[in-house]
Amino acid sequence: MRTSQPQTIYLSDYKVPAYLVDTVDLRFELFEDGARVHSTLELRRNPESDETAAPLELDGDSLTLESVALNGAELAAGDYEDRGDQLVVRSVPEQFTLTVVTWIEPQNNTRLEGLYKSSGMFCTQCEAEGFRCITFFPDRPDVMARFRTRIEANKDAYPVLLSNGNDVEKGELENGRHFVTWEDPFPKPCYLFALVAGDLVEKRDTFSTCSGRDIDLRMYVEPRNAEKCDHAMDSLKRSMRWDEEVYGREYDLDIFMIVAVDDFNMGAMENKGLNIFNSSCVLASQETATDLAFQRIEAIVAHEYFHNWSGNRVTCRDWFQLSLKEGFTVFRDSQFSADMGSPTVKRIEDVTLLRTAQFAEDGGPMSHPVRPASYMEISNFYTLTIYEKGAEVVRMIHTLLGPDMFRKGSDLYFKRHDGQAVTTDDFVKAMEDASGRDLSQFRLWYEQAGTPVLAISDDFDAETGVYRLTIEQSIPDTPGQTNKKPQHIPFALGLLGQDGQPLPLQLESGDSGAPTERVLELTEAVHTFEFHGVESRPVPSLLRHFSAPVRVRYNWSREQLLFLMSHDPDGFNRWDAGQRLAVDVIQSLVGAPDDADIEPRLVEAYRKLISDTDLDQALVAKMLQLPSEAYLIELTENADVPAIHRARDSVLRHLAGALKGELIDCYQRQQDSGPYEVTPEAIARRSLRNTALAWLLMIDDEEGRGLAVSQLNAADNMTDRMGALRALVNSGFEADRRQALDHFYDRFQEDPQVVEQWFSVQASSDQAGQLADIRKLLEHPAFDWKNPNKIRSVVGAFAGQNLAAFHKPDGSGYEFLADQVCRLDDSNPQIAARLVTPLTRWRKFAPAYSAQMKSALERIRDKSGLSRDVYEVVHKSLAE
Repeated sequence: MRTSQPQTIYLSDYKVPAYLVDTVDLRFELFEDGARVHSTLELRRNPESDETAAPLELDGDSLTLESVALNGAELAAGDYEDRGDQLVVRSVPEQFTLTVVTWIEPQNNTRLEGLYKSSGMFCTQCEAEGFRCITFFPDRPDVMARFRTRIEANKDAYPVLLSNGNDVEKGELENGRHFVTWEDPFPKPCYLFALVAGDLVEKRDTFSTCSGRDIDLRMYVEPRNAEKCDHAMDSLKRSMRWDEEVYGREYDLDIFMIVAVDDFNMGAMENKGLNIFNSSCVLASQETATDLAFQRIEAIVAHEYFHNWSGNRVTCRDWFQLSLKEGFTVFRDSQFSADMGSPTVKRIEDVTLLRTAQFAEDGGPMSHPVRPASYMEISNFYTLTIYEKGAEVVRMIHTLLGPDMFRKGSDLYFKRHDGQAVTTDDFVKAMEDASGRDLSQFRLWYEQAGTPVLAISDDFDAETGVYRLTIEQSIPDTPGQTNKKPQHIPFALGLLGQDGQPLPLQLESGDSGAPTERVLELTEAVHTFEFHGVESRPVPSLLRHFSAPVRVRYNWSREQLLFLMSHDPDGFNRWDAGQRLAVDVIQSLVGAPDDADIEPRLVEAYRKLISDTDLDQALVAKMLQLPSEAYLIELTENADVPAIHRARDSVLRHLAGALKGELIDCYQRQQDSGPYEVTPEAIARRSLRNTALAWLLMIDDEEGRGLAVSQLNAADNMTDRMGALRALVNSGFEADRRQALDHFYDRFQEDPQVVEQWFSVQASSDQAGQLADIRKLLEHPAFDWKNPNKIRSVVGAFAGQNLAAFHKPDGSGYEFLADQVCRLDDSNPQIAARLVTPLTRWRKFAPAYSAQMKSALERIRDKSGLSRDVYEVVHKSLAE
């Protein structure tokens, strides 16, 4: 058991760096048994630091130091100290050159931080603190320098040598080796450094910027993936054009490169000019990627490209400011995706993730503000709070200021801070200065953790025609924070009359020309708003577009929810009404007898949805998806997962049985005989058709079974193929399930990304993913413990999606997850720390489950030599 707690780092302790680095000159000698790194730094004392006599301290991790030289003279052993995690040079002048030579072993780097090997190629991941695994350096984002990088390697094995910036020199060396030198003209923190060396295929294109410059676009992939690059390249060009048109941001280098890597802890990385992507987030073809994958790739390509300005040209001062770049960029990529497809569906997808997973994070032991006050291991803070809630905070600023003023604010932010490392306060200040708005109270969104709760009540005075809405806000206590202050919350709403028509929102009597939607600004603990000229009691449409990341508590009747499902002009709230109605019905059945009555109006509501061909079919497909078990658990205290699973399953089967005819008609109506297209309309058709098929297979319908088998055999794209496979896997047709899985694997076994989908469809299914099945998948020849995608597709899918199987009453699922976390902690602690998350909410569950989850956490805690990553998560989860 660990005897000492890892060090906690506090925002309040921030100090400017004692030394600055102006230039970095790197030379990499790459070999099969390791790499030698020559680093030459031009340093000077920071005039803003009060540590005028401080020794030079450089960060390091897993490095073998070979030599240190100061101003060209090699230092004696007594002149410096190698502490393992630091290189300390005791006495240095005001300005000097330091040359450090280190030896590293990328081939043995299973942590996938710093420089490592993946599928025979060298690649890097330096965010957040990976650069210290390459060479000794002041590894912090507020030390920005210009980098020049020379890479030397065997030419036959590594013909492609890449780094940041522009390639300025290349040539041949002795013994079949060659080199390429790259120069990045823009100062950057070391976390944005990148290097790739391998035998890769290059795909090229060009982009003409708004000022007429031609940008050389390059994509590098393994030869077997050469035909999977077109969609990502097209997405990149759309992103570049959109960023010019919407934000006025033009690309600054002559070259933009993307590399696909199989073994990668994250989705992708925005290294300046050389983005490194997890293969699953960039490679796509009609045959191998689903519509969701195509959309995800477009969004991730956009996200990483947008970072060129919101993250690279303007970066974060310290890691507490991580949401400065991530929250802003997630908001930007969300805007982009909405413009490329259905804005309503995109909003639904974003909010579903937020309410299911981020709200859970907000209410759990790892709860933290968008700008955390402390951390032990920064890798644990690449969270939904930083990314998704951070994006919602930026979205609220956009809502409060309006699009024109927000654009003025972003222009000022980029102009004022170009080339700087700044804070979230600097971002908000730019918005204030551009708009003239006072956002001082709004800053609490960055400081206070937890999800605000809005308790809403209303009354209607028929005599005066006044409708009153009272909104009371509160924020639950979270670890380390109590008695929180009211926040500045934009609250969008509308009112619907009895005829379903929107009503003018008159805040004063006789307010002619009043809009039918308003954004109210909540700043006090309690607000009461009066709306005049209302003839009869309206139905409120609250928090339209999900204008703030809050929980709404309002006593809707089922009649009101049915009414909003049919009449609300806001597509998001129409979907939300359906979700709330389904939640109410499912919750009423938790623990009820098997023959309990199910709300008959639910069937009629869904019948109307399925038959409505005038409604956006993408929205219909979303509305037909019942609330997930994860969301239902999030809404429940002392959750009994098997009982929730049975109740949800009962409602789904009841609906599918009652609507069988309509589902078959819907399936046939959405057939598309034309060529495969990744357009919003085509995606909507396939989504609705596959949803109908999934419902039919839930009741083991023979006609549905025939449709699924036919679709699986005839499909010309992975969306329909996977839709049919998933439906069969989740059905009771065991022979068809096994045959379909075997045929699918036989066809795609040579494609790692498709095999990951094959793993996931089984691990996430309570029919095919019981614990014994999961153990078999871990023994499958295609499974690889060194590949994070494979681990996520089996262990992650089982614990995070197959909730009924994971939460077996005997606790076997918890013990299994603890075993895998302990195993991975020794090789890849970042992945281990993320996998442990399902156990951290143990207090959320019924006592019989929570005791066993806690026991599994304690077993992880007691593991010898526990990593900082896992220690922090487990320690906070078990804290009283």
